[in-house]
Amino acid sequence: MEKERKESKKRPLWKKIVKGVFGLIGAVLALAIVLVVVLTVTEYKPDEEEALEVQGSGSETMQVGDDLTVLTWNIGYGCLGETADFFMDGGSGVKTADKELTLENMEGINAEISAIDPDIAMFQEVDVSAFRSNWVDEADSIVQSMGNVSNTFAYNYRSLFIPYPIPPIGTVNAGILTTSKVDFTESTRLQLPNPFTWPYRVGNLKRCLSVNRIDLADTDQELVIVNLHLEAYDSGEGKAQQTAMLLEVLQEEVDAGNYVIAAGDFNQIFSNVESDFPINEGMWEPGVINASDFGDDFNLLMDSDVPSCRSLDQPYAGADQDTFQYFIIDGYIVSNNIEVSSVETQDLGFVNSDHNPVVLKARLK
Repeated sequence: MEKERKESKKRPLWKKIVKGVFGLIGAVLALAIVLVVVLTVTEYKPDEEEALEVQGSGSETMQVGDDLTVLTWNIGYGCLGETADFFMDGGSGVKTADKELTLENMEGINAEISAIDPDIAMFQEVDVSAFRSNWVDEADSIVQSMGNVSNTFAYNYRSLFIPYPIPPIGTVNAGILTTSKVDFTESTRLQLPNPFTWPYRVGNLKRCLSVNRIDLADTDQELVIVNLHLEAYDSGEGKAQQTAMLLEVLQEEVDAGNYVIAAGDFNQIFSNVESDFPINEGMWEPGVINASDFGDDFNLLMDSDVPSCRSLDQPYAGADQDTFQYFIIDGYIVSNNIEVSSVETQDLGFVNSDHNPVVLKARLK
């Protein structure tokens, strides 16, 4: 033992440093392996089809001939307001709001929802328990502000811990919220195709369709509401597969004689919509949904006059808004037995979210 101590004292300093560095690297690698194993074991793996719990109760009824006000809004998990940028869009932000700002954004969002007073509403990027949104239950906040509404929540993003970037995103529990003044009789979560493979799949969204049914008085027909948030950061294959499945689901409902409204963040523009907002060089570019693929049974609708989304490569506040990158990616697909009077994007200046709400007014023929 005494001999080993003497040899250790004689060991050059550089060798001790090298040994320490390799020891540190080994410890980091071991922790990374453990983290990957834990995240793989705990990965959110929903079934292809799952029943959604319908909560709350609407106070109204609906029948053929009724007028409807419908809202779709990606609320940016209450943290992507005018001061935010985001690393996935070329910015640097990860945790883009403290709790005070998150609550302030939710207050603004809820105030706009109340002003629109929709019969049916579809929200995307709604956190219920997440580090990035300071653990604010945004679904509960919205529902409580709306009063008597039937509502469902479909998870599309659940992770014990997302370790990237630095600082990390952390724990996420989020999804899409659908509300109605008329009771949903049945609601289902349908899993969409996932373009990502392991290990990238572990930290990515598990995107879905939230299919919600409303009985129409004095008829066997139903109004089917489909809430969606399609793929964003894929090579295009995922968007195409998810859009194809969406069409299949909608066509089945139309063939059954039902009324159908699908809405949300498509992360694509419809081919029949001419955007006034060109894509700047090097910026993220949305895909294109070919309107002709949906045939004569559907109308694909977006407001081409007002952007529904802004880029997050930089904060909006203080930027040159004339040269800013805007997108039109939020809208509606409705069956042709629904008479649409207007689709309008509300220009809110992206104060509380990186998306603007889009409002449809229509009547069931």
